[in-house]
Amino acid sequence: MKEESKLNIELQDVSLDRMFEQYEQKFKALADKKRLQIMNLLTKNGSMCVCDLSPLIDMAQSKLSYHLKILLDANLIKKETKGTWSYYELNQEELNNLLSHELCCIFKPTHC
Repeated sequence: MKEESKLNIELQDVSLDRMFEQYEQKFKALADKKRLQIMNLLTKNGSMCVCDLSPLIDMAQSKLSYHLKILLDANLIKKETKGTWSYYELNQEELNNLLSHELCCIFKPTHC
């Protein structure tokens, strides 16, 4: 019996560890001014491709793609490919789970 409960505790700790890693990744992605600007532009304009975002934040497409990849890996944005272009939009469900009411007003102004 003791072995079984020890096994359950170890499994639970692993899943908690993974969950903490996922949250760490999300908050690290949010902890960058440029990425917050990107997310704010996606809030205002909806789905956008890199070619449309780049001039709005005065950043080379390669650098912008780097930031988008971080946001995408953290599941904070979604990507849809249409032909040769990739379009990005906020993952509202994920943001709803993460953000306080104050920050939600920045990314979801219609809900304030």
